[in-house]
Amino acid sequence: MDVCGRIIERRIKGERLSAEDGTRLYAADLLTLGKAAQAVTRRLLPNAVTFVVDRNISYTNVCTVGCDFCAFHCKPGDAGAYVLSLDEVLSKVAELAASGGTQVLIQGGVHPDLPLDYYLGIVRAIHERFPQIHIHSFSAIEMDRLSQKSGVPLAELFRMFKEAGLNSLPGGGAEILVERVRQRISPKKISSDRWLEVMRTAHEAGLKTTATMVFGHIETLEERVLHLVKLRELQDRTHGFRAFIPWSFVPDRTPDMNGLKPAGGDDYLRTVAITRLMLDNFDHIQSGWLTEGLKLGQIALAFGCDDMGGTLIEDKVLEPTGIKADARREDLIRVIRDAGFVPVQRDTNYNIVRIFD
Repeated sequence: MDVCGRIIERRIKGERLSAEDGTRLYAADLLTLGKAAQAVTRRLLPNAVTFVVDRNISYTNVCTVGCDFCAFHCKPGDAGAYVLSLDEVLSKVAELAASGGTQVLIQGGVHPDLPLDYYLGIVRAIHERFPQIHIHSFSAIEMDRLSQKSGVPLAELFRMFKEAGLNSLPGGGAEILVERVRQRISPKKISSDRWLEVMRTAHEAGLKTTATMVFGHIETLEERVLHLVKLRELQDRTHGFRAFIPWSFVPDRTPDMNGLKPAGGDDYLRTVAITRLMLDNFDHIQSGWLTEGLKLGQIALAFGCDDMGGTLIEDKVLEPTGIKADARREDLIRVIRDAGFVPVQRDTNYNIVRIFD
């Protein structure tokens, strides 16, 4: 048995893999990795793949961070800059509720002028008018800037948002949790340690979150695995992450990083499988169909993903890159069935809404 085979055997037996183990697995046979990842995948029901009916609402494209890989943001005062009113946000949530959706994901750029009351007002109004909708909103970066701008400490800020009706936070903004990478692709964004601190504080306040990784740009394989180890260590402490979502970077769809070579399907599937093997304390790994496409997202279900994420309805952040978020409930049901799994609609807390057997 070769080195990768021995590493996989240890993981199947329940041992925790080291960062060195994870990096070495990138040399393993792809199908062997997929088989191993499937062997340790936990599912809500046997042979089930879950999804949630949700909607993304991008309340503003004004952003002072300006990451190299983002095609969405506008500078303050640009002709295309916008901020949604409360009525516009509620109208979008009403459409979600009418469709039987259960989760709204609200995120935007880091706007320099929007006050804390704007954010709290949105959360409070949605919670009051649509109590059946789970509010899964505002990234660690947005929360950090709100804390700084308002002078409200993170713990108190999360208490205020939770009281207003916020249920959980998305895991955006993690990118790669290594400072060498962050200083090159998003130097104005919060540090790796600060991202982890924001998430830790949210978990301690009783707010669950997800976690993400955007890979396939300037990071090394060792840095990808270090990212996973940092998430695993925080999960050991807080148990606050519901799921992990890995996305590969598509350079030809962004203005400032289009000289890079795309990661490709092999790298994506390999990384998904290694993610499942490394993150032994995460219950769920989501397929990144939105950036990878439904076909590759479907294949990821055979490499350790147990969840398809959400229908999303729309995604203004990715639209400028040419990616359209237009998958319906029926599309995800078909994709899951065609992959040989049982489609299960869930809510944000991974409670079963409906089984499509």
